[in-house]
Amino acid sequence: MVFAACKKEGLGGKSSVKGYVKHHTVPIPNATVYIKFGVTEFPGSDISLYNTSVQADASGYYEFPDLQKGNYYLYAIGYDNAISENVYGGTNVSLRRKEALEIDVFVLE
Repeated sequence: MVFAACKKEGLGGKSSVKGYVKHHTVPIPNATVYIKFGVTEFPGSDISLYNTSVQADASGYYEFPDLQKGNYYLYAIGYDNAISENVYGGTNVSLRRKEALEIDVFVLE
């Protein structure tokens, strides 16, 4: 008998999610985007609950490459210079094997 191990959500796969962090339609430069593996609902604003993070570039672009298929939650924190306030928010993501999704993460004050 041969058993194939199913890989769970996390790094080491061939899927990816990328996009922009935006406050309404305005990109938020240098925002931090956190990702939580294996969830479909908001796990909370405590960033220690998240598995890893990336920093968006000066245009608000972020990318998490090499993900396994499965469910994830993205949570972004940034600063909107136009209103001089911190902004934050998130979205859930469901990835299939070898899927590349483009998803903007919208944040609010």
